[in-house]
Amino acid sequence: MNLLLLSWGASAVPGFLADHTGKEPGDVRLGYLNDAMLPYQNEEFVEIDRYRLIDFGYRPITVTARDVPTAESFADILDGLDALYVCGGETFVLLDHLRRNSLADVLIDKVRDGLPYIGLSAGAVIAGASIEPVSTMDDPTSAPGLSDYRGLCFVGTSIIPHADGRIELFPPELIADTVREYSPRFDLTLLHDDQALLVSGDEVTVVESR
Repeated sequence: MNLLLLSWGASAVPGFLADHTGKEPGDVRLGYLNDAMLPYQNEEFVEIDRYRLIDFGYRPITVTARDVPTAESFADILDGLDALYVCGGETFVLLDHLRRNSLADVLIDKVRDGLPYIGLSAGAVIAGASIEPVSTMDDPTSAPGLSDYRGLCFVGTSIIPHADGRIELFPPELIADTVREYSPRFDLTLLHDDQALLVSGDEVTVVESR
């Protein structure tokens, strides 16, 4: 497996994609899974992730799991990509959409078979063991049909992004409350906004990503 799990800063993205695709940015077939942002379509920040990728020279290909009818068609989409970027937003909506039609199972298989995966914020959280610990940060009621909060389990820990409390929505007090409530039951990895988890096979390393 080759994963880059971001909190907010994205400076590690170009090096990761160069290493794992061997292509120039404009030639990389980079899927952009946007389901986590669907609840915020009227907000100004919706396209921030995409614009940053474009600034790096990539041409993101939009993929919306909610609109993919079958596991087979999702597999075909992923087979046409060099890498997949999963944007931030509402974690529970994102996992809910991937669980429909067994899309999550397809994604797990493709990533374990070598598809490079980049996840930012919500996209990083779902790569972990459970999304339940971000219940203090995101809204579980946004996906009322989701009852299984297990993540994709690419890493054996539950990821808490924005853990340095720099973002107004996630102040230090909220991060402290999250740790206090969930650390007894979950192995938490607190990821600062200038950090990323780099996953290569079974090796997990914290790297700088500003």
